[in-house]
Amino acid sequence: METQILSCSCEWLELARRYIEEGEVVAFHTETVYGLGANALSDEAVLKIFELKGRPADNPLIVHVHREYDISPLIDGEPPYAAALRRAFLPGPLTMVYPSTGKVSKYVSCGLNTLAIRVPSSPTAQEFLKCVDLPIAAPSANLSKHVSPVTARHVYDDFNGKIPLILDGGACSGGIESTVLDCTGKVPQILREGLVTREMISSVAGECGVYHAQNGEKPKSPGMAYKHYSPRCRTAFFNENELNEAVSLYKEAEKEGETPCFLCESDVCAQLFGFRTLDLGGTGEVMAQRLYDLLRKGEKVATLLIGIEPKQKGGVMAGVRNRMHRAFGVEHGTEES
Repeated sequence: METQILSCSCEWLELARRYIEEGEVVAFHTETVYGLGANALSDEAVLKIFELKGRPADNPLIVHVHREYDISPLIDGEPPYAAALRRAFLPGPLTMVYPSTGKVSKYVSCGLNTLAIRVPSSPTAQEFLKCVDLPIAAPSANLSKHVSPVTARHVYDDFNGKIPLILDGGACSGGIESTVLDCTGKVPQILREGLVTREMISSVAGECGVYHAQNGEKPKSPGMAYKHYSPRCRTAFFNENELNEAVSLYKEAEKEGETPCFLCESDVCAQLFGFRTLDLGGTGEVMAQRLYDLLRKGEKVATLLIGIEPKQKGGVMAGVRNRMHRAFGVEHGTEES
């Protein structure tokens, strides 16, 4: 199979629509990361996503729809706070989990009685979703556990010859996946941190909790696996107070013929002059935007990628720190913001 990377146009949108109707999988740009999309109403198409990604069968998918799509047939009720959150943040990087009516493929929710729905703000995503006018199940367009893709080339690197089409919308501006919010209870609960923060949700809903998974519990949301978003090289991780230990490991690795590299925020990069570094930036928004791109660059330029935990916390940094913890295999990757 030839994999084409094409910019969004009437001609290519029509091609994408035909592929979706034929049960194929199409990758498309969103404001967060690229998605690997298939018809959420088709068991066969949804199962193809799991097969292509090598995704565990208990890891649920998110359904994407355009801004005018009527989700009422898909969900079994909506609390008032959820309607207010939709008005405040959608289209945008917020996924909302509702009680499901079971209209989509049973494989989307992996046996759960809920359905996660997102309305992306990316113009490419909106045009694609309007053209197909179907609920599209779409996890991130990367092989399972690999770093999520924020460019069409990243998708191509993982799926060349495996999918027919990548709709190229440029680099993703958000850089980490959407916030996933459980809207099935009296109070919304964050299942996965992202660009829509706990503080932002609380300002609309009045309050907001953060869910902490128990050992052995079936995932309620994508991105809850312990090891996730991982670069294909050896990794190590240190907190901001362990910089001397990190430097010692770097020097030891270099003596043994390895090519180590640091991944850290701008202030720490300045302290590591003369060492190989990848600069995450100085703000939460910039770090979110750069993280996955730098993890993918790191696996190409380094045999050992050494992550230094950012000093900043709260807001968007809850999502950034969560992704870094999981990318580097650090336990307790979900934290209170």
